[in-house]
Amino acid sequence: MDRKKGQPSNSDWVIRNAQPGSIERIEAWFGSHGYDPHRHDTYSIGRTLAGVQSFHYKGSLRHGVPGNTLVLHPDELHDGMAGTDAGFRYRMAYVDPALIQNVLKGEPLPFIASGLSSDPRLHHASEAFVQAMDHPLEALEEQDALYDLAMALRAVAGKPRGRKRMDYPSAERARAFILEHLHLSITLEMLEHASGRERWSLSRDFRTLYGTSPYRFVTLRRLDRFRGLILDGFTLVDAALAAGFHDQSHMTRHFTRCYGVPPLRWLERLRLAR
Repeated sequence: MDRKKGQPSNSDWVIRNAQPGSIERIEAWFGSHGYDPHRHDTYSIGRTLAGVQSFHYKGSLRHGVPGNTLVLHPDELHDGMAGTDAGFRYRMAYVDPALIQNVLKGEPLPFIASGLSSDPRLHHASEAFVQAMDHPLEALEEQDALYDLAMALRAVAGKPRGRKRMDYPSAERARAFILEHLHLSITLEMLEHASGRERWSLSRDFRTLYGTSPYRFVTLRRLDRFRGLILDGFTLVDAALAAGFHDQSHMTRHFTRCYGVPPLRWLERLRLAR
């Protein structure tokens, strides 16, 4: 960032490795300010490679340094900035909570309260996801790593937070319905019918099992679609409409809340890994 003007540096960069069907991984460098406050609906699992990676999380300013593992819970508000004038470099993987649930089978999602951990179990379990961007994860390697990560998260987090008794099969039916019907204007009534579960109980279970509300889940899946379209060369307007948003401004509001930067700034920083 140009500290006098308060604008991001043109040298800030992001490399993205997102193979079809795989976990999204990035490597990035920022000279100062990285992201405004925003929320993903995934676990953000990462490693600071150089410098100090500072971020506000759960009411406190945290500082990631080499050796720590970053574990940001789905739908928790956070930002990102350099903790020193030297900037910071890091790698991050965005892990869908449904992949963790494939292992935990209906337990509340593990929660690491500080967003940082020095536990060697998490450091080891996250290693596969923070490899260099030119190392693609093979399918079996990814599945093994997901199992190890879920077990490490459970062990380090300790006693699960949230409700203990949930209807995981019904929540999974609702999630599958959403993924198959993103072109529709999805309502809780539709999810109630698809899942066989009363809508408010379903909504509570969905939040605990997948880390976010059904509405947010729908919105984020449409943003995934939007990102794919603009990377394929669609205009912002056409991509927004094709992804199911009312218009470009509607999409931009949601995009910035999710990724901490507006769409054009996100594209500007991005360098797709080859």
